[in-house]
Amino acid sequence: MSKRRKVGNLLAPALLATVIQRPTHPYEMASLLRARGKEDDMEIKWGSLYTVVGNLVKHGFLEVADTTRRGARPERTVYRITDAGRAELVDWARELVSIPQPEHPKFKAGLSVLATLSPDEATTLLRDRLDRLEQAIAASRASLTRYGRDVPRLFLVEDEYELAVREAEAAWVRSLLDELASGAFPGLAMWRRWHATGEIPPEMAELAERGSVD
Repeated sequence: MSKRRKVGNLLAPALLATVIQRPTHPYEMASLLRARGKEDDMEIKWGSLYTVVGNLVKHGFLEVADTTRRGARPERTVYRITDAGRAELVDWARELVSIPQPEHPKFKAGLSVLATLSPDEATTLLRDRLDRLEQAIAASRASLTRYGRDVPRLFLVEDEYELAVREAEAAWVRSLLDELASGAFPGLAMWRRWHATGEIPPEMAELAERGSVD
């Protein structure tokens, strides 16, 4: 079971990992995350980054290592990880790697209302998605090849995972499209009839009634 974290934003362990080798300024933390391609894993915004850094300091996971000022420029604060921060990072990494968590991808939400589209429109949209997936897969493969020349695989495993997930999704979408194209998809005729007539077939109406509350 996952723990309730004092700083629950997933940017937190990523930031802790950037300062584990040496004290770092928040701007450098962001630059390191971008250089490592972490923008593909999470949205990195200055406002949220400074907020997370502040919360990590508040809860004792980071501390100020040095503060300098050059002329009229704002203070430049460099942070280092604390023993509590190291323990939190390791504990969180163990949890993230070992415990499957429920995720709520938007594609799954879209599939849950797929019936509101006609079979032909759904097929067209799924083909569009497959084209985009194949482009993303090709880009991911090229990126892994490029970074793999200089970056140890240990720091690329999350990109390998993302590629595997995309490949699995693409394979599933292809399979679904094959069923729709061949007519093998169960209930396809009923689905078509609904959109042709505008009347919900009795079978589907019955399913809707099962979820009704008196």
